[in-house]
Amino acid sequence: MYTKAQAADASALLIEQHAPLVKRIAYHMLGRLPASVQVEDLIQAGMIGLLEAAKKFDASKGASFDTFVGIRIRGAMLDELRKGDWTPRSVHRNTRMVSEAVRSIEARTGRDAKDLEVAAELNLSLEEYYAILSDTQGSRLFSFDDLLDEGDQFDTYSTQQEPGRDVEKAHFKQALADAIEGLPERERLVLSLYYDEELNLKEIGEVLGVSESRVSQLHSQCAARLRARLADWRE
Repeated sequence: MYTKAQAADASALLIEQHAPLVKRIAYHMLGRLPASVQVEDLIQAGMIGLLEAAKKFDASKGASFDTFVGIRIRGAMLDELRKGDWTPRSVHRNTRMVSEAVRSIEARTGRDAKDLEVAAELNLSLEEYYAILSDTQGSRLFSFDDLLDEGDQFDTYSTQQEPGRDVEKAHFKQALADAIEGLPERERLVLSLYYDEELNLKEIGEVLGVSESRVSQLHSQCAARLRARLADWRE
């Protein structure tokens, strides 16, 4: 009983210490989302992630709690966002259309598809193509789990896993890492600044010397390119 009481006290302390982190992550994530998303919903989901993290954390596995809890909080928020997908069907359709165009071009040429080539493949002007990319970025939060397309994601943060799911996820993550490594340099940098450094689009634009809208386009194009290169995982 004494050991259980100690564990409960330690868990309560972790929750108290990291509750402000939930708000920081929620407000940072909110800056990437449409106005229809309420920060209170993100915070509520994040607190659930924090509670689960405090309950499940095992220090003997080597990872620090700070690293572990950040992943769990973000994962819980992403799960909540996916439950209430606000993305219009037209955006899903355009996302698939762009990915298919990129895949066709790269299969024919054996190199990275260029903006003008993708626009031409879709019978669009460059401005129309960029508008599609901007709509895609503005409508949903892109995460690596979304790369298998809508309705077919690997749920990285689910607490209930089917047999063999961990192996499948490990293979997918390796394929994803290889696909990211093969991206054009600027797109790799956008991913790194957005996900690793957690800069927003405006801050990334300042680093790259381009507009915020151009960063949005690069981000969406990067997502489309990765979906195209990981298409075999959806088939």
